[in-house]
Amino acid sequence: MTDTASTPKITLGFAISGSFCTYQKILTILDSLREMPWDIIPIFSEKSATLDTRFQTATSFVNQVEKLTGHKGIFTIQEAEPIGPKGYLDALIIAPCTGNTLAKLCTGITDSTVLMAAKAHLRNEKPLIISISTNDALGINFQNIGKLFTSKNIFFVPFGQDNYRKKSHSMIAHTELIPDTILEALNGHQIQPVIRSPF
Repeated sequence: MTDTASTPKITLGFAISGSFCTYQKILTILDSLREMPWDIIPIFSEKSATLDTRFQTATSFVNQVEKLTGHKGIFTIQEAEPIGPKGYLDALIIAPCTGNTLAKLCTGITDSTVLMAAKAHLRNEKPLIISISTNDALGINFQNIGKLFTSKNIFFVPFGQDNYRKKSHSMIAHTELIPDTILEALNGHQIQPVIRSPF
């Protein structure tokens, strides 16, 4: 349980990629983060900001995130690039972080707003936190998780298999641990244990 009384004031970038089925969890965690003394800047991938799905419309989701954070989102690569030279984020989290974003981050590709934000932020030697949600975590992306896990200034929200009987390669983060993971990362520590029991 996070002790909000002793929690430092920070500016947190909250970057959102695909994995639309997890967006309700993201809204729930953003609502809970309002109790923290944090200034939260939302950052949207192009798909998260524009694609309507069976879960909700893009406009509705964006509006909810902006209302919960109290900030207009960052939507373009051009808007994300100044995160580097201005250095105004203390930490950046990608939640959810899809397998696609994970793989591109691992290989230095910056073809989306979220990836540009990550690249810009990492140049400042500050923590980047990854909250995975991918159907191939124990498949082709397993190697990318391993590479990023050993990379400087990159930390993971603890994760586990979400449906090991029907989707044996799929893993998602325990989003309720996002606040504690961020606090540990700010101190240069990876929260433990990282791999937790199935959902």
